[in-house]
Amino acid sequence: MEKAKAGHRPYTSQLARKENLFKVLVLGDFEVGKSCLVNRYVHGVFTNNYKATQGVDFALKVLQWSASETVRLQLWDIAGQERFTSMTRLYYREAAACVIMFDVTNKASFLNSQKWKEDLDNKVVLSNGTPVPCILLANKCDLSPWAVTKEEIDLFSKENMFIGWTETSVKENRNINESMNVLVAKMMDNGEGVAALSGNGDYINLQLVPTPGYGCC
Repeated sequence: MEKAKAGHRPYTSQLARKENLFKVLVLGDFEVGKSCLVNRYVHGVFTNNYKATQGVDFALKVLQWSASETVRLQLWDIAGQERFTSMTRLYYREAAACVIMFDVTNKASFLNSQKWKEDLDNKVVLSNGTPVPCILLANKCDLSPWAVTKEEIDLFSKENMFIGWTETSVKENRNINESMNVLVAKMMDNGEGVAALSGNGDYINLQLVPTPGYGCC
């Protein structure tokens, strides 16, 4: 058998791939659209006929984030009913990021977002001791009238240390992938394009945020 020449390296057709696994919590009151969000984001479909989540549901989303990096998101859809909140410490364990949603036509769901954020911050932190990055989604923005103003949301987001907020419509598939990309970029510690949006609670103009060019697997 012919010996390989000195210095010769076998040709490989694929780049070395890096796998990133993140646990992402999806929190908010009952009927704000959490399960619809997960189903839209993971499966690309929407239905009004969801049963209330009992405890927690799970889903997996795989993103080809770059030519060499794959992101696997474990999405934990936490029940919004009061009777399940005693279990949240167990559910929150090892979370890398969080989505908190409210219904823009339901003022109580907006006010309760503070309860969800405080519960999160009191029960889990990142390995370096900092709060879990959390994005605030104002869902059902296709409906009117809104029960809360954008100024109120903006102030609330800043006071409660969200990385930022934006409006979404799961039904119309508006800003779903884009807002999740902001959260993934934060977890990947990729400051390019999102540095000014990370951690100050401001409104996130998703048209200014770059998205990965490789789509999902």
